Amino acid sequence: MEGMRLDNPPNFRDLAAHVSGGPRPGVLFRSDHLGGLSEGDARQIQALGIRRVLDFRGVDERTSAACSLPGVQVHSLAIEPSIVQTLHGLLGAGHRLTEAEVVGHMCDTYRGFIRGSTHRFAEFFGMLLESDEPTVFHCTAGKDRTGVAAALILHSLGVSRDDVMRDYLLTNERLKPFSITGWVLPSHVAQVLYRVQPEFLQAAYDVIDADYGGMDSYLREGLRLGDAERARLKALYLPPTAL
Repeated sequence: MEGMRLDNPPNFRDLAAHVSGGPRPGVLFRSDHLGGLSEGDARQIQALGIRRVLDFRGVDERTSAACSLPGVQVHSLAIEPSIVQTLHGLLGAGHRLTEAEVVGHMCDTYRGFIRGSTHRFAEFFGMLLESDEPTVFHCTAGKDRTGVAAALILHSLGVSRDDVMRDYLLTNERLKPFSITGWVLPSHVAQVLYRVQPEFLQAAYDVIDADYGGMDSYLREGLRLGDAERARLKALYLPPTAL
């Protein structure tokens, strides 16, 4: 399963495939959106037994590319893509964005995930705690909202920060170039926007440290994962040999 590659979505992968001490294979998958599946890719995903889709996309994103995977229950956990509006407004006003500015705006976006969307991630974990049925979670590109969600799952299961970052950066090897309808982006802006960087995820970590005093406190206070919930997550998702 580690070698599984899909044409569309290209960023689909088993969360267990590239980390040590993480979930067992075949239960948690991260992805870019499922709105443009070919028949062949849909068959491959169906063969994994996926029954639950957790979708972090905003309203317009879901409307323009509805999930095309048959036989699944889709749950919306909408986090609107603020970076799109921010950059669109600046470019529309004639501002010549530098690469450093785009990096800064991306870091702000990740800070916003923690300060503005923790309730969505708490809902996400609430659904994961219901059962361990095979699940795919995704946003549009599967890199930012999905990247933070994946990091939080892995941390909750006890995966090291180095392995979390390794999984996060793997997006740069898998995600194909894409575009946003109606946009013509300068190449240096697109190079930042359509990839991930360690600084982005670190910005989320920095807010977690500043506002909650660390990851364990954030999981407990922000995401409502007490000792019992953490134990259930591990019982549901870790391999039996890891318990």
